Amino acid sequence: MEHKLLIKKASRLSVAPMMDWTDRHCRMLHRQLSKETLLYTEMVTAPALVRGGALHLLDHAAEERPLALQLGGSEPEELAEAAALGWQAGYCEINLNVGCPSDKVQSGCFGAVLMKDPDLVARCTAAMISASPAEVTVKCRIGVDEDDPADVLPRFLETVAASGIRRFAVHARKAWLKGLSPKENRDIPPLDYPLVVAMKRRYPELHISVNGGIASLEQAEAFLAEGLDGVMIGRAAYHEPAAILAAADRRIYGAAGPDSSAEDAARAMIPYIAAHVDAGGRAHSVTRHMLGLFAGRPGARAWRRHLSTAAARPGAGAEIVEEALALIPGALAAE
Repeated sequence: MEHKLLIKKASRLSVAPMMDWTDRHCRMLHRQLSKETLLYTEMVTAPALVRGGALHLLDHAAEERPLALQLGGSEPEELAEAAALGWQAGYCEINLNVGCPSDKVQSGCFGAVLMKDPDLVARCTAAMISASPAEVTVKCRIGVDEDDPADVLPRFLETVAASGIRRFAVHARKAWLKGLSPKENRDIPPLDYPLVVAMKRRYPELHISVNGGIASLEQAEAFLAEGLDGVMIGRAAYHEPAAILAAADRRIYGAAGPDSSAEDAARAMIPYIAAHVDAGGRAHSVTRHMLGLFAGRPGARAWRRHLSTAAARPGAGAEIVEEALALIPGALAAE
């Protein structure tokens, strides 16, 4: 039970699971900026774990925690087995993806298309809960295609909550499964934040986080002040990690401070990059997640350019971060 209380506290602010972005290197960077924020893996499909035996997809470092595993799937027994594997691998939260609109996800009958079948989602989550002590949660949309969100979202929440789910992260856009690409699904359907707030007021016993289009810590604080339990930030946390996360521990969680800094995070990643390269990895695998670290600051363009080009050099290692730091005014003086 203690792990559920800890993960619930962490979920006041979280970085959304994003394919090809929130891998273990990205999460390690984010952890240098915030010790409290809840982080998520990229979506891992239950078939890959259960049928494919791809247990390496669960690999993570203890330093990344608090950390949640997001699963994709639609077969209750398979999801139950995957949830058990996630718990055994050290994840205290297992999240079911009911929000991704990609064609690949639809063809596998999971992601946002599952919003059309809340009874199936409830069977999946009930099986996951029975198989693992981890906190099982759901990330969903407000509806899909021609749905009326004001009608379908309450029914979805009620049906899935009856299985034992108490935490939902709600992306405040409908998913258009017909005629829009996944990229367009991030921008074109209008956001309906008031509906998500209304769901919290209608179901005060549920823990509801809002997701979608949130671009600043100020916005996150405003949503929390409105009564939502948590805020999940996606692209902004990736493209401007320091702007979102450096002050999060103090402003969202009440930590004493001082705030972290982009410079400190960059330096903290140097031994991590060195170890990754020594183990046969490429510096680029890590530094690609660091390009936005100084977003909005003098020297940010030079920082991005140097990391991008230097990481392509044969034998590039952690030294490229020190070289790029020298291009940020005042960064070396902050050592």
